[in-house]
Amino acid sequence: MLDRRSFLLRSAATLALAPTWRARAQTTTASFRTLAAGLTAPIEIGDDVYGVPHIRAETIPDAFFGQGYVVARDRLFQIDLAHRRELGRLAEAFGGDFAPHDATARLFHYRGDLAAELARIPPAILACARAYVAGVNARVAEVTADPTLLPPEYRILGVAPLRWDVRDFVLARGASAGNTDDELRRAQLAALGLIELDAIMAPLRPAGVLRVPQGLDVAAVSDDDLSALNLGGLPFGPETPTRGERLDAANAGSNAWTIAPSRSATGRAILANDPHLGLGGFGPRHVAHLSAPGLDVIGGGAPGLPGIMQGHTDRFAFGRTNFHIDQEDLFVLELHPSDPERYRHAGGWKAFDTRAVAIPVKGAAPHRATLRHSVHGPVVSHDPAKHRATALGSIAMQPGASGAFAMIAINLAGDWQGLKKAFKLHPSPTNFHYADIAGNHGWQVIGFVPQRRRGDGLLPVPGDGRYDWTGYRDYRALPSVYNPPAGWFASANQDNLPAGWPRDRIPARSFRDPYRYERIAAVLATQPRHTLADSVALQHDTFSAPARELLTLLPAGGSPAATLLRGWDARVEGDSAAAALFEILWRELGQRLLAAIVPTRARHLVTEIAPSVLLDLLAHPDQRLGANPAAARDALLAAALASAWDRAVVLMGPDARTWRWDRLHRVTIRHPLSRIPAIAAAFPPIEDGGSGGDGYTVMARWLGDGPDWRTRGGASYLQVIDVGDWDRSLMLNLPGQSNAPASPHYRDQYAPWIAGRMLPMLFGRAAVDAQLATRRTLLPAGPR
Repeated sequence: MLDRRSFLLRSAATLALAPTWRARAQTTTASFRTLAAGLTAPIEIGDDVYGVPHIRAETIPDAFFGQGYVVARDRLFQIDLAHRRELGRLAEAFGGDFAPHDATARLFHYRGDLAAELARIPPAILACARAYVAGVNARVAEVTADPTLLPPEYRILGVAPLRWDVRDFVLARGASAGNTDDELRRAQLAALGLIELDAIMAPLRPAGVLRVPQGLDVAAVSDDDLSALNLGGLPFGPETPTRGERLDAANAGSNAWTIAPSRSATGRAILANDPHLGLGGFGPRHVAHLSAPGLDVIGGGAPGLPGIMQGHTDRFAFGRTNFHIDQEDLFVLELHPSDPERYRHAGGWKAFDTRAVAIPVKGAAPHRATLRHSVHGPVVSHDPAKHRATALGSIAMQPGASGAFAMIAINLAGDWQGLKKAFKLHPSPTNFHYADIAGNHGWQVIGFVPQRRRGDGLLPVPGDGRYDWTGYRDYRALPSVYNPPAGWFASANQDNLPAGWPRDRIPARSFRDPYRYERIAAVLATQPRHTLADSVALQHDTFSAPARELLTLLPAGGSPAATLLRGWDARVEGDSAAAALFEILWRELGQRLLAAIVPTRARHLVTEIAPSVLLDLLAHPDQRLGANPAAARDALLAAALASAWDRAVVLMGPDARTWRWDRLHRVTIRHPLSRIPAIAAAFPPIEDGGSGGDGYTVMARWLGDGPDWRTRGGASYLQVIDVGDWDRSLMLNLPGQSNAPASPHYRDQYAPWIAGRMLPMLFGRAAVDAQLATRRTLLPAGPR
């Protein structure tokens, strides 16, 4: 039987491919001319009807200048606020409450030679980065000269945008705990004698054994060991959404696949990618097209970083998903009993590398702080009373690990071999997918892998030297494949280490449940002539393997909840009553099982149950459920079904025929500072749609961690690329290209995103010119 959603999605994709979309072209094109310092020759920026800027330059650096300019034009406050945060310059604009955040940001600034860091970058790539910065600064100069062009946030908050410097790309490394939260939790469970409970929340993948490192006093480990990173959200209002930020980081993932010409209906390769990131605030991608002699690339970039992260050049397409490399360790330091500025290391006492900083504060005296670094990295907790400190070892703080130049290098590469040079500049863990016009496709894991003297990085370790890092390896120590025999390749954050991968080279044990990958693989394996519409449909696939498994475990009986669920196809569709009931039941089961198997003293640590653990316990109840596990399981299921039904009635009314998952699973986009009333008034929320899917469907739309059911994250940017016939490629970028409410591109991709209706990814000159809405020429201006 033909699945209705798949049919609609395939039809939408076919319509998007058809030439009828050209009817959207505007009959007139507005033109503007602007002087811009930093250009070497005029560039033209043409914005198409979807808000995508197409930059045409005479040199490659000038094309990146154009990208910096258009990102600042469309997303100035977004990139400026992030830049202030990373530079530790919030308090000078917003006041003393922000000074602790500034101190933490500065703690994670690179302490080495910035000039030497820049000298590591090939000159052609560095020239593009400098040009990008000049483009951002050109827009800053433009809005400074004409304040009417400033985004509303600046008037409301009474601040001005910063000017950028290319050195900032190697200075600011990002204050992040990485996976050290997991390390702390395991140590705290070990202190309770319950370390085995960690497998309820985060089972190790690949499988392994948790061992307490020799010399670690687990009883002394606490959340205070990350005190510098536990400041909460930025204090713009009463809320501090740190937990939400960490939830997004924990769920961030992606899907990607490549199809060989031999399995493609087009006779060309296909590449599909939909990166999963947090939703609800600023869009995490900005789409741009950069062209110049020797460069032609389009796709989604990270606002504030030069280059395209996912997209295609005129020779190959590329995408990415998160791979897993454990790139952080927490080192516990013993302080000298009479001198807390020294710590035990390598058989003696070593002085911290200490720096006193005076952080400017708006309307007040500078905030003074002492920043410390050990040989391991930034000191994130310093407690002389306990003779204890902790330091965070992080790949991000290593020489050559800024990562800000990697996208430029990838965009400038000409083929698979050229990309291998670019990968040396890419520190973050990534499954890189590739397909080219010659019909080749491949996968390479990229990222830097720390080399530990001993230990596995799963718990905090003593910082006395025994567990120090001795360096790191780059992508050449990681797996890859080129033209796989199956004719397709996919990744979805699952454990994709090849069979027989050496145990001593396992880069992490935090890979995700394989549900999304298994669904993708099952679909691709049955499609010998895969189409672009097939990829669109698969990106929006709502089949839930956990739901199907749960349905087989429902107890016999005629309860209304069980009756409704038994007739369900396990697709988490937005218009499905059974999907809404399932999601409520799933949360109910998780809470009840945690209460049943986690001792009270550990419930503040084990706050979630992994789906595979939940389903396995229901399928194979054991002594954790009591003396009669099967009976306890059946009683728990019956109670959860009844409670879920009652909760659904409260949420959606007594008539189950009117229930829909998308009534609960709303998609709301708000300004991140909407806690400020004037910001909320100036930036109306985008919130009139709901979604299907959840965290385990290929169309990943995970929930928040609060009592509501709103969509917290998923694929805001999607692309399906016809490799070689580029103008048939498709994309979406939620909610639109611009953050300005007055722009037609503030929310114009929200409705297509809700509907799963992909838009053309215009590339060829004729296709672009037929759909231009505005043209702007930037002319070189002399230095000011």
